[in-house]
Amino acid sequence: MAQVFRPGADILVRLMVVGGGIAAGAAALMGWVVYSSPVLTQVDINRAQPVPFSHQRHVGGNAIDCRFCHTSVEESPFAGIPPTETCMTCHSQVLPDAPLLQPVRESWKTGKPIVWTRLNDLPDFVYFDHSVHIAKGVGCTTCHGAIDEMPLTRKVETLHMSWCLNCHRAPEKFLRPKDRIFDVDWEPPANQVEQGKRLVEEYGVTVGQLTNCSVCHR
Repeated sequence: MAQVFRPGADILVRLMVVGGGIAAGAAALMGWVVYSSPVLTQVDINRAQPVPFSHQRHVGGNAIDCRFCHTSVEESPFAGIPPTETCMTCHSQVLPDAPLLQPVRESWKTGKPIVWTRLNDLPDFVYFDHSVHIAKGVGCTTCHGAIDEMPLTRKVETLHMSWCLNCHRAPEKFLRPKDRIFDVDWEPPANQVEQGKRLVEEYGVTVGQLTNCSVCHR
């Protein structure tokens, strides 16, 4: 019986299998790189806003507490975007004629809210409650970074599920005393895990349930 395949056919097949595996691995790696890149996550990208608001000036320079502008953060899922009235509480007297603040004055005059570009935005299928995290000892800078050092606000975390689970699996690494929740200068102490475990008990954090899908996906 004549030989159906040439002597080198098995080598060709092996090369195709190996090459296909390498190509599939490279494609998966490329997909992960794109998925994690600023192109999709928007991390560390300064996006245009109607007014170039500086947290560095307001929080770092003037020591304005987060709750002055984000009034509902302790009692609502949404932290709250300050109305123009809040801005004008100061800017009717401070820099009242500054060109950069013209959109604020126009909003105050017309009653039309300023449309800010949201930076930290989760998909609609993800439920997030600011008030719960605040009540359980999660500080602002844990998620939003060194906000007091940002001339223009930017997103600092991917908000991917894997990032959220880092805290949900081991909350003792991140929780802080309640009187330091809004302290932008807070740093984890050397005994953070030990202190965090005490806070987990004090705040009634149900660690075993934090990784249940229904906690965030409702």
